[in-house]
Amino acid sequence: LKICCKCIFCQEIDLIQQRQKSPWLWPDLVYMLFKEGREHERNLKILHNFTDTVIAEKVAELENTKQTKCDTDGNYEESDSKKRKAFLDMLLSATDDEGNKLSYRDIREEVDTFMFEGHDTTAAAMNWALYLLGHNPEAQKKVHRELDEVFGNTERPVTMDDLKKLRYLECVVKEALRLFPSVPLFARALREDCCIKGYQVPKGTNVLVITYALHRDPEIFPDPEEFRPERFFPENCKGRHPYAYVPFSAGPRNCIGQRFAQMEEKALLALILRRFWVDSCQKPEELGITGELILRPNNGIWIKLKRRPNAGSE
Repeated sequence: LKICCKCIFCQEIDLIQQRQKSPWLWPDLVYMLFKEGREHERNLKILHNFTDTVIAEKVAELENTKQTKCDTDGNYEESDSKKRKAFLDMLLSATDDEGNKLSYRDIREEVDTFMFEGHDTTAAAMNWALYLLGHNPEAQKKVHRELDEVFGNTERPVTMDDLKKLRYLECVVKEALRLFPSVPLFARALREDCCIKGYQVPKGTNVLVITYALHRDPEIFPDPEEFRPERFFPENCKGRHPYAYVPFSAGPRNCIGQRFAQMEEKALLALILRRFWVDSCQKPEELGITGELILRPNNGIWIKLKRRPNAGSE
């Protein structure tokens, strides 16, 4: 995504990170007085114009293709009611418990999240998963056995039914996100007073949740630095606090695309690992992890791919 923004808009996308590190830029009025604030506003308009166009085209498409047919009782039903709906279709038709539809702003924010926040995060998650498998050959062998059971030596594409069967690979994905969450921290504003470790925290306080540290609590994840996909076997998850593992944040403001992201990652990892054995070329201390908006190593991740014998021979 960073490369795309650099090529298309001739802009970097580090503005948010720069603002986070500069408390004097936090107030919106002050921020807009600086060149960075005006640049941020220009870039935001470009992104919103793109999203607005996507939404407008979908609304027009739904209006143009909306067809009804009359049954024998004179009732009407949607001719395409049984077709698979796209994400945007569901947003446009979604209602709350009182029957109210989402506002246009709500829809646009969700589309923005889905379109722009799923690039680097998913890529980073897959990189970390491959790195960890390259350092843990026994876990990688289990993944290969599972893939061989599901696919054999075929080159056929991955289906939804296949993804449901790849349970160990799913545990690998979850454990990789525990150790290296794509988004290493997120913020929340308290809606009520609360007490944390004996300290009173007033309503309205901005709270920073450091996911990278939360996922390393030894009381919840023994030997937290060890890569153990078995932690996420159903029997090992019983009794675990639901907020002890939050790679996609949690609550009403969690990531709307988390299920899609996990399926995408499983499908792509399956595609790679069906064909290749992965070796990692770096020790953990050589990574130089940077906690920016996306958790990434300073020096990149270096791996070797070795073609598996008989991979995809049919």
